[in-house]
Amino acid sequence: MAKRRVPAPLPTKQEILDYIRDSDRPIGRREIARAFQIKGADRAVLRAMLSELADEGLIDKGGRRRVVAQGRLPEVAMLEVSDVDLDGELFAKPLTWQGEEPPPRIVLLPSRRRAAAPKKGDRVLARLRRVDDTLYEASPIRVIGQAPRTVVGIVEDARGGALVRPTDRRISSSYFVANEQRGDAAAGDVVVVEGLPGRADKIRPARVIERIARSDDPRSFSLIAIHAQGIPVAFPEDALREAEALKPAPLGGREDLRGVPLVTIDDATARDFDDAVWAEADTGPDNQGGWRLIVAIADVAHYVRPGRALDRAARERGNSVYFPDRVVPMLPERLSNNLCSLRPKEDRACVAVEMVIDASGRLLSHRFKRAVMRSAARLTYQQVQAAADGHPDETTETLTDTVIRPLYGAFHALAKAREKRGPLDLDIPERVVTLGEDGHIETILPRPRLDSHRLIEELMIAANVAAAETLQTGGLPVMYRVHEPPSLAKLEALRESLEAMGFKLARGVRVTPRLFKGILSKAALSEGSAIVSELILRSQAQAVYASENLGHFGLALVRYCHFTSPIRRYADVLVHRALISAAGLKTPRKGDGLSEEDMVRFDETAEHISRTERRASAAERDALDRYTTSFLADRVGSVFSGRINGVTRFGLFVTLDETGADGLVPVRTLPWDHYDHDEVHHALVGQETGMVYRLGERVKVELAEADTVTGGMVFHLLSGGATADELDIRPRGRSRTGRGKSGGRRLPRGKGRPARRR
Repeated sequence: MAKRRVPAPLPTKQEILDYIRDSDRPIGRREIARAFQIKGADRAVLRAMLSELADEGLIDKGGRRRVVAQGRLPEVAMLEVSDVDLDGELFAKPLTWQGEEPPPRIVLLPSRRRAAAPKKGDRVLARLRRVDDTLYEASPIRVIGQAPRTVVGIVEDARGGALVRPTDRRISSSYFVANEQRGDAAAGDVVVVEGLPGRADKIRPARVIERIARSDDPRSFSLIAIHAQGIPVAFPEDALREAEALKPAPLGGREDLRGVPLVTIDDATARDFDDAVWAEADTGPDNQGGWRLIVAIADVAHYVRPGRALDRAARERGNSVYFPDRVVPMLPERLSNNLCSLRPKEDRACVAVEMVIDASGRLLSHRFKRAVMRSAARLTYQQVQAAADGHPDETTETLTDTVIRPLYGAFHALAKAREKRGPLDLDIPERVVTLGEDGHIETILPRPRLDSHRLIEELMIAANVAAAETLQTGGLPVMYRVHEPPSLAKLEALRESLEAMGFKLARGVRVTPRLFKGILSKAALSEGSAIVSELILRSQAQAVYASENLGHFGLALVRYCHFTSPIRRYADVLVHRALISAAGLKTPRKGDGLSEEDMVRFDETAEHISRTERRASAAERDALDRYTTSFLADRVGSVFSGRINGVTRFGLFVTLDETGADGLVPVRTLPWDHYDHDEVHHALVGQETGMVYRLGERVKVELAEADTVTGGMVFHLLSGGATADELDIRPRGRSRTGRGKSGGRRLPRGKGRPARRR
């Protein structure tokens, strides 16, 4: 009788891993089954074991399998092009990474095929070759194209999965996430989703790639803005290691300013102090009434060296981003709140500029130096103002006569120079959000404008001008802060609008800030002052960074750069490096000045940090809108006073007096009429009633909707506006197309409802 064959015992997962590791080629499931004599029903067990190994990240998914060793990349992987160097060489990062350390650097080799080269942001299927533990070479197999767009949204339960409603009010479509693509995201979570291929009308297929926070946590508002704008949060490990290894700068060849009672003056909530100031009367016989000033700035360039990990991280961020509940810093905390923060009674390395001004605030001389200082005190704007007004506290009592009053004396001199220059001063209200311990808003109040604020502003402007003059004379690249005059197109539109209001802006005249100041002074005597101020503000160009000196129109300065905040602005770091090179400040060591790579990439860097600045502003504004909407959400139905700050064909934007919150009054909710959008008068004009709703007009509105998901608010108009006769505006006649001569939208008869009036 033949012996019954006994099935071979099933291998362990470790035995399978060892077998695949020892193979010199990719191994398939059939080869594994044959090697371990796995047959029949046991093949299903093998499939399950291989799936578990794949889920654990130990082998590649797919038909042909190979071990992925800890901290190693597979032979073939999906990559994303992450950077391009000066020579055009491409670098990539893996889409998935199992190691605890940061992934190795991947150089993307040129493709041998005649196809379009991948560009930054593209996904590429590539074959990898390990050079060493930190470097791989990748040969492209196929360029997939741009990574799918990611969207931040709120999860809502739905049949078979979840609906994700975008937090961006500009996105009207929702996303459907199947249960297997949902992960651990629950209803009410704020998540990041990635679009998936497939047909989509109103609802698009997607998968959750990150869970951010709970939507009912007010701290999620900042996180939403951070993710929506793509602001980097976590620092690379190599940058953190570099920061932790730094030691305080020694005195060495630096000047010793520790005997000078320099003080920092900041908001009460500030944690990083990057500028300190001091002043005394100039006793020289040829400068009576003049002042000697020192502005000392944290020597960030000593710690952030060109081309190193900290420098790469700072450049990528471009600037710090400030929210009511947090800061996303440009530099790690080891620097921003420690080594580079001019904390009281601690020695700190600085780059200081010593300036001499005359009694009229004119800059007579200046000299930059590297030094070591010790802050005499950390003061707040309110403390300094109270001391100047005769109400010192325990901290400022001993500093009032020796430090604070001389600073005000220098400020008054600089204010004279400012008045002579005639910069553009537009009253742009700023709101301060105060949060409670639970993260909810306690108050939203206007930020006070004290002389102590203006004092610091004038001293910083003087130091920035001195830096720009020094660098321009030295012939090195300068990261200028430029603000160009209004464009001809904006000037023409402004001229039409001002003339419609009775203010003249002549053609051909040289436009200066002083010209605008004259118009604002005349408008201050009329009811249209708010409208005129808003119109002039909207005509201005946006300030940016540039290597070419285009002047600063708003400040009425021939040359200007940013020198005073290197902890939070990368532009200032480059200015410090340039000063070190141009002013001979390389002592006590070399290598802190502008590098060759800095100079080659100057224009590219200027564009990049201008973009990161706009990104930060958008994120800060978005978070503030959400906080404000949340603050008012339980006041739906309440009545507020405000001012029209925008007029479009689809409605009016209104800013509330109490909180500075913005919301829309849809045109369909206005009293029934056919409305034309008058672009010259910046108004909606009713053809039947002659009612006019114009930019800057005061109104009363009712809060109808407060959407905390998108941060948007809808108001209904209760009162406000004027008649066309009162404003001397002529309603336009209706055309056959139903559009006015201005092209503005009209409501068909019967649409909309009258606003309730009280």
